[in-house]
Amino acid sequence: MPPPRRPDPEPLETDDVKVVVVGTVAWLVALVATTVFHDRLADDGRGDWVWIALAGFLLGLVALRHVLRRRAAMRR
Repeated sequence: MPPPRRPDPEPLETDDVKVVVVGTVAWLVALVATTVFHDRLADDGRGDWVWIALAGFLLGLVALRHVLRRRAAMRR
């Protein structure tokens, strides 16, 4: 017979806005870096990295809007 199950721990409180902002800024830095070095990256067959960084940055902005609206709704 298996031992009795312990209760689940309480969920951790996290600052989702801070996490999303840090990730979005990281994608922005990657976008700037890949834009600066675009010619060298394109010569190596990695020219699409600019678009990948742009997509990451734009998705970060969408996520930031989402977590800000979620936080506002939770405070109401």
